[in-house]
Amino acid sequence: MTITIIYDNEISKEGLDSDWGFSCLIEKEGSSTILFDTGANDSILLSNMKKLKIDPSTISEVFISHAHWDHIGGLSDFLKLNKKVKVYVPFSMPKPDDAEEVVAIKEPVEIHENFFSTGELKGIEQSLAIKGKEGLVVIAGCSHPGVGNILNAASQFGKVKALIGGLHGFSEFDLIKDLDLICPTHCTQFISKIKNLYPEKYISGGAGKIIQI
Repeated sequence: MTITIIYDNEISKEGLDSDWGFSCLIEKEGSSTILFDTGANDSILLSNMKKLKIDPSTISEVFISHAHWDHIGGLSDFLKLNKKVKVYVPFSMPKPDDAEEVVAIKEPVEIHENFFSTGELKGIEQSLAIKGKEGLVVIAGCSHPGVGNILNAASQFGKVKALIGGLHGFSEFDLIKDLDLICPTHCTQFISKIKNLYPEKYISGGAGKIIQI
């Protein structure tokens, strides 16, 4: 499984643009290629994709964590380039008009083999869980429902081994002590604390970061 961070508050690869927001590409052999969130600014999203040699037409699905501007800002312009994608949105989010197929998700569900939604938690946000060889990789947008609730919802599909994405004001650091990998991005307030507590499992984020799991 390969996860490429396209959009983040920081950059990991020279030449890309940083901005407040989050997006990443998930590639797993034998599965659909998924764009998780679309950042805040369409031009930055598409520019970073071009520089990372990511062709929008090769993406099969878009998974939107929640309807805040810094996660859906690039969606409309992305859909102008590829309207054939299937778009998964949380139940409370208005359906985008430009997509050919939109799936609104309320309850936890397997969207296809080895890919799961936690369901819309606290009426605002869903996270994506992908089953790999060693366990589940959870991708979160901002973790508004709380990291504990997200990990608990994902755990019904398997043992969570990795957490990547925005964690907002998360400070219950014991909740991640059993993970193998933690990559806090975007809105995470206590990145330095997480890095100091778990240096052996911490991976820095940033636009251009490629994580192989």
